[in-house]
Formats: sequence, structure tokens, C-alpha cells
Amino acid sequence: MHNFLFGIYPYIALSVLIIGSIARYDRDPFTWKTSSSQMLRRKQLIWGSILFHVGVLVIFFGHLVGLLTPIWVFDAIGVSHGAKQLLAVVAGGIAGAMALIGGLMLFHRRWTDPRIRVTSSFADTAILLLLLAQLVLGLGTIYVSLQHLDGHEMTLFMSWAQGIFTFDGQAASYIEHAALIFKLHLFLGLTIFLVFPFTRLVHILSGFGAPIRYLFNRPGYQIVRSRKRRHPAE
Repeated sequence: MHNFLFGIYPYIALSVLIIGSIARYDRDPFTWKTSSSQMLRRKQLIWGSILFHVGVLVIFFGHLVGLLTPIWVFDAIGVSHGAKQLLAVVAGGIAGAMALIGGLMLFHRRWTDPRIRVTSSFADTAILLLLLAQLVLGLGTIYVSLQHLDGHEMTLFMSWAQGIFTFDGQAASYIEHAALIFKLHLFLGLTIFLVFPFTRLVHILSGFGAPIRYLFNRPGYQIVRSRKRRHPAE
């Protein structure tokens, strides 16, 4: 089961993420949106959205750089494994707390406002709950990480993540003895990738893809003329 969850399941989740997102954009482009509820109620939305999105973006890019950067790069620039882990704990803890507070504000707003709740789909509520659970698990790993600040376990997760992308058949074995909370955190993260194409999370890809698409498919200039005001007598 361990080999399946951390050696095979990642490829299933990433394949569904990629193929499902392409299929949805091709078949149902008009569903590719955030379905914002700002017009129904602005209260709690601004602060909740800012805290949640800033926190999640910091966490996402922190994981991306921290897990997929080759270990030798950190060694070459003189960053020790312990220092890297301490940085991950501090930055991840702050960003995780921000995202959790913002996410709870958004969930409270969506769940307690009758108009927003009735316009929310099951997927809208479910994905927000999954993200909140993932944030709680992520913050929970901090306590375990503080018990060993040598950074050794961090290198194991880096080896696992890089092993998945390099098709290393032994990738799952690198985290076989990791703490349960880390394994739950990884499994839930992969599950979020799995359901990604079927939720409003697809708008994240628009945030990354729109600038690139604009550069290679720049629209023509639009000429806007001022409207001539008619005289009242006319």
C-alpha cells in the first residue's frame, strides 16, 4: 500500500491533473472561472481572500522550490540542510497560518450566508474543506520538524519528489519511515491534484497562463472614440 500511495498514486494524480485540465478547457471553457460571490456579499471576502491567496501562493512556491531544487544546488551555495529546514518551518508556518485564517473566514462566509450557500456547488465547499484540512496537516508537521532540525528528513522528501519526476522506481522507499502526519499531508496534497480539474481551482492555471498567452497572441489595439454629446435642443 505504501508503494502504491507514494510510488504509483502520484502519477495517477498528476495525469488526471494535466489531462483533465486540458479536457475541461477544451470541452467546457465557460466553466473555467472562479464563480466569485463578491456581488452577493463583500463582507469577509477582501481580508479572507487576501490572507488565503497570499498564504497559499507562498506555500506553493516554497514547496516547489524546496522539493524540486536538487540537493547539490543548496550545498553549492552554502545553505545547510538544517538552515533550509528552519527556513521552511518559519516561512511555512507564517504563510500557513495566514492561509488558514483566510480560509476559515471564506468558509464561514460561504457556509453562514444563505444566498452564497445556495449558489455554492458541492465541489465549491468540498475543495475548500480539503484545502483547510491540508493546511492543518501542514501546520501540524511543524511540531514534528522541530524535533529534528538537522534537515535529514527534509532531504528524504526532496529525494522522493525529485524521484517521482525522474521516474525513480525506488522513490516511495525514501519516505517509508517518515512520520504519519507527513504521509497524510502528502496523500491529501496528491488528492487535491487529482480533483483539481473538476473544481474552481482551475482558475489558478489562468493566473499563470494568461501572461504567457498574451505575449504570444497579443490582441490588436482597440481604438476608442469619445462619444459626441448631443445638444439638448436636438
